[in-house]
Amino acid sequence: MRNKFFLVLGVALVALLGLGAWQAHGTTKVTKVTNVGSTALQPLVEAAVPGFLKHHPSIHVTVQGGGSGTGLSQVAAGAVDLGSADVFAEQKAGIDASKLTDHIVAVSGIVPVVNPKLGVTNLTSKQLRQIFTGEVTNWKQVGGPDEAITVINRASGSGTRLAFEQLVLKGQSPIKAQEQDSNGTVKQIVANTPGAISYIALPYLDKTVAALKLNGVAATKANITTNRWPLWSYEHVYTRKQASPAARAFVAYLQSPAVQRHLVEAAHYVSVDSMTVRRDANNQLTRVKGGE
Repeated sequence: MRNKFFLVLGVALVALLGLGAWQAHGTTKVTKVTNVGSTALQPLVEAAVPGFLKHHPSIHVTVQGGGSGTGLSQVAAGAVDLGSADVFAEQKAGIDASKLTDHIVAVSGIVPVVNPKLGVTNLTSKQLRQIFTGEVTNWKQVGGPDEAITVINRASGSGTRLAFEQLVLKGQSPIKAQEQDSNGTVKQIVANTPGAISYIALPYLDKTVAALKLNGVAATKANITTNRWPLWSYEHVYTRKQASPAARAFVAYLQSPAVQRHLVEAAHYVSVDSMTVRRDANNQLTRVKGGE
């Protein structure tokens, strides 16, 4: 009888301990971090989330697009924890950069792309500028077939568009054209529209569209790191000055060797450490030592 009592008591204690453990697990506080902004950076951020979760299981990261302008305005307003952008906050009208902290996590090439059936493989910088300003309207004017050019531009809030216009248009106004706010949508439209041209971030490039060379130079990692391919931008993640510990932890992970040495390259970005040039918010280039 005594043994039976202790057996029942032991079972009850085990059950209580199990219930306590379950309750403790069930009430573990989950901290949410939201990243909004650049679709050019979105693939890298999304790829980093699973690895981050292994080290920080109580931090849930949500990644959304919307464009660089949205990312910067949302983080500046305190509506989100992280705002990703393809441009410096100083380059975006209406953003008080002094209230934000810039974390550069990668470099992304910007690639002009055309419909794969077009047959055009190379343009000069001048020809590309003439197409996007409306001076050239037919592919035969640049050595291609007798076919009208359909320009697909990025939306006004796109950081990729701002970078492209600064680097290519040199202060000239772009032609009025259809606008899209995401790399993926732009790629799909170009792939399905005869005579179409646009530009996308290098990580989105695949065989559904044809990448153009610029002045005979291809958009490769080697050419981006030396600025032989001049169409590239930093990928920024901005936080407010008083960022939460969870937001700071995710940014630190994005800049960690685990991401920089593996995910950055695998996702077709370029590590900042590989660059032999540095570009500031005024688009001034400075040579730096080596690269990786």
